[in-house]
Amino acid sequence: MSVLKEATGFLASRIRQIGIFLALIVIVVLFQVLTDGRLLTAGNVSNIIVQNSYILILAIGMVMVIIAGHIDLSVGSVAAFVGAMSGVMIQSWGWPWWVAIIGSLVIGALVGAWQGFWVANVGIPAFIVTLAGMLIFRGLTQIVLGNRQITPFPEEYRQLGGGYVFPGLFPASSSPAEWITVGLGVLALVMLVGSQMKARVARVKHGLESEPLTWFVVKLAFTGVLVLGLTYLLGIAPGSRGTPVVLIVLGVLVVAYSAVMNRSIFGRHIYARGGNLHAAQLSGIKTQRVDFYLFVNMGVLSALAGLVFTGRLNSAGPGAGNLFELDAIAAAFIGGAAVTGGIGTVTGAIIGGLIMGVLNNGMSLLGVSTDYQQFIKGMVLLLAVAFDVFNKRRSGGRRAPKAQAVVEAEKKEAVAAQ
Repeated sequence: MSVLKEATGFLASRIRQIGIFLALIVIVVLFQVLTDGRLLTAGNVSNIIVQNSYILILAIGMVMVIIAGHIDLSVGSVAAFVGAMSGVMIQSWGWPWWVAIIGSLVIGALVGAWQGFWVANVGIPAFIVTLAGMLIFRGLTQIVLGNRQITPFPEEYRQLGGGYVFPGLFPASSSPAEWITVGLGVLALVMLVGSQMKARVARVKHGLESEPLTWFVVKLAFTGVLVLGLTYLLGIAPGSRGTPVVLIVLGVLVVAYSAVMNRSIFGRHIYARGGNLHAAQLSGIKTQRVDFYLFVNMGVLSALAGLVFTGRLNSAGPGAGNLFELDAIAAAFIGGAAVTGGIGTVTGAIIGGLIMGVLNNGMSLLGVSTDYQQFIKGMVLLLAVAFDVFNKRRSGGRRAPKAQAVVEAEKKEAVAAQ
């Protein structure tokens, strides 16, 4: 009875995060029924992943920016600009595709450093800086392209946005391709379970664990079912195409950035800066440096999203990246990020992006017109933020931990990590 009470109390304290998972499950089940099973076919699941990959990449960086109390309105224009520059490098300058990709990521970092300078060093609000950046880089995209499209791109470049693992070695329906996908899925599951168990043991050892064992086991089991289900759809089910290259990229990004936000000093400083700027500064956190590197990181992820989008379309055009920033911001807020900063997770942003992606895909399968799709997505975003505000009021306006508590926690985490 005490175990059940403990688990119930923990769930009540995490109602926002758990509600996101439940919302995604309900939406998937709803559209699976409404579309007569077409939503969770192997080909359609691959389409959902590939079609929303660049938004999910942007959502990872956007949620970090929002946690720190900022916003970035320029990511769509930066993605378009970098995609255009990659086309110029390959088509006009004759660079090899891999050199163009590296050069594009460098351009993204420079763009982020440019915007980070105005935010961190000059003190201009990020809203204004990135609004200006949205106009600047949209204009530069049109100047670079001369209001024309650049196409085609090399096959290797296109694999990043729309390719599948080892497409040149095995057909998608062949046995080796299936085993490769299954092997990747099992490996991902083993690594996920192992890392979660290791982290829990370390937290328990140092008295930092607050999650009941029952909920931890249920969460791991549920995650395992999802990973194995996705593995089946991508590698074994009829019509499967194998593992999308961009899914591996996303997996690496989610693992890396989750580790940064949960286990690194830089991640703790991001939460502290967004939770209480003044207290963070009094605690010795160099908030200007945090802001600068946040926007450098956002620039790199915007560049990567631009490469993925350009590779998928096999074309760099002046209208690329339109409204990407709104989708990324919506994904972060639906995924649990707080409007006031200091709260949010990378996995939550990914789930928020998937909710938007499943909504788009499901409504398209049902033949819902784009005007109604925009209306429904807007209502989902409004309700998600309203739920967050209501939850805060019910809990007495509780906010993220103050900076000093974060500093103390990071010291304990460092000891646990050792």
